[in-house]
Order: sequence, then structure tokens, then C-alpha cells
Amino acid sequence: MAEITSLYVYKVVEQASDGLETRDLVEGLGLNPDGPVDPSQMVSSTDYYRFFAELSARDPDGLRLPLKIGAAMRIDEYGAFGLAWKSAPDLRGSYVRSERYGHVLGSAETYALEQSDDGVFFSLDKAGNGSLGMLLSNEASMSAVVAISQEVNIAPFLPKGIFFKHPSRGDVSVYEAHFGCPVHFEAQRDAILVTDDMLSVPNKLGDETIARFFDRHLATELAALADDTGLEQRFRIAVSQTLSEGVPTVTDIASQLGMSGRTLQRRLSDKGASFQSLVDLARRELAEQLLKDTDYSLAEVAFLTGFAEQSGFTRAFKRWAGQTPRSYRLGGDPA
Repeated sequence: MAEITSLYVYKVVEQASDGLETRDLVEGLGLNPDGPVDPSQMVSSTDYYRFFAELSARDPDGLRLPLKIGAAMRIDEYGAFGLAWKSAPDLRGSYVRSERYGHVLGSAETYALEQSDDGVFFSLDKAGNGSLGMLLSNEASMSAVVAISQEVNIAPFLPKGIFFKHPSRGDVSVYEAHFGCPVHFEAQRDAILVTDDMLSVPNKLGDETIARFFDRHLATELAALADDTGLEQRFRIAVSQTLSEGVPTVTDIASQLGMSGRTLQRRLSDKGASFQSLVDLARRELAEQLLKDTDYSLAEVAFLTGFAEQSGFTRAFKRWAGQTPRSYRLGGDPA
């Protein structure tokens, strides 16, 4: 059964018109109308779409409701997913992380990047039967992507176009005024179209703690290790610096080290090492540093070490260290 984060439920209610009765709808989802809001708590997509449609029908400003909901989203509300998004070097990195980590926000949503002659489509594929609530949810999701792109990027974010598979629910000018660009309905995809240049603009990296951590533990060491005797350590540092965007390839790391992938593999082999073994070592070292030196949650540490889910990180860390990440952080003995 597809699920969606309950965070969206509370955001829908928050943007509803003043005085609108919503408590019964929230309680109908098994949630407390007064919170607390926990993005990891899920509701079934079917129930969520039904809730969204019923609330929109009650709201006199139902046409704008999904657009307002998306515009109200803030990156920090997404928890560890938001950390992964805003710590990317640019919007392309943020969108790539959505491809990798999007299911943290629910199994109903899948994002993908696709290059085209006109630019790059950032598409949303949402599980469902095309109900009204699903269409409303799609509009809110596209509005949210625009809002958090504007929030994290150093330049004004302006998409080339917005695309929806469904017909317009009302005056198209309302949508275009909101997004600031052409909006196309009855299209082949639900997507935002952006230029390659826009994707390459740096993000603000608003979490300075992350920047200081990587500067202190990684960047200075990388600059100090220039000769071949430090190849393995430089390799592990390069891996650590890219893990939050996913596990890197041989080509990715070789490029950072100024050599070809074949040369890197040969030089590692000459030292009796392998690409995969050193990647695992880099992940372990970074995980141990983050667990000891920061207050990041286990989910955040999992993201920063290249894991799509906390459960996968926990299994890997127990294999590496003989104990769980939580036990290691608390200074426990290996199991």
C-alpha cells in the first residue's frame, strides 16, 4: 500500500481558509489535529487523497489551496530529507537526492531527472488512480518543489514551465501568476522544466554546521595529501565528500583525484586495495565521526553516509563495528 508523510496533512490544514472545520477530517486519518507533526508518520495515499479532496471541497478558495500549501513548505520541515536537499552543492544535486531519497516522504512519490532539448524535466510520478485528491496533491507537490528550490538556492529560482497531466481545474492565469511561468495542462508528465544553467547555480548550504564539519575533518586533510603515498586516504576523503549525494562511482572519484578510472583502479590494486573496500572504509570512518562529533539524528547520519534508509545504515554499521550506531554513539561495547 502506497503511503505519504503525515506532514502534508498538517500543511493542508494550515493553509485552509480561516474558520474552516477540519478536525474531523484529520481525526479520520487517525491523527491528532493538534499534532505533534512527525514527517516519519505515514498515512495511506488513498486516505490522504480522499482527505485532500474533501477539505478542498469545503474551502471557498479551493482552486488556490494546493498552490498555497506548496508555497508554505520549508526545507527544515522535511527532517533528514531536507538536510540532504539543502546540503547539496547545487539544485542538480538537490534534485538527484530527491531521486534517491524521495521515498522517505512516502512510497507514493517518485521523482526523476530527464534531460531534453528544452532543458531538464524534474518529474513526479505519484501512485494513485487519478482521483481529484491525487491531482490536488500533484499541484501542491510542484508548488513545494518551486518553494524549496527558491529557499535553498542563491539565485532567484524561475522555472521555464510547469506541466500537469490533468486538465486545469480553473483559470490558468491563477496558476501562471503563482509559478511565474507558463503552465501546461493535459501534458505527458507532471514536471517542472528548468534550464541546465539554473541547475548549476550553487545552493546556499544554509546549515553551517555541516559546512564546518566537512571543512574541519575533510577539506584540510585533502589539501595536505598530495603525493601517491596518501592515495588511499585521499580516496576515502573524496568519497566522504560526495556520499550525501549517494555512493560514488569509480569515474566520480577518479575525476576528483585527477586521473582516469582505469588508472585509479590500477593504483589501488598495486597497493592491495579495491574500490569497494575503500568506499566501505570511507563510509565507516565518516559515520563514526558523525556519530561521535555531531548531534545529527541516525537518519541524518545515514543520509550523509550514502544510505537511502536508516535501516540499511544500521545493518552496515553493525557489520563494520560489531554494534549498532546508537550503541556506538553511547559508548557501548560491541555486541
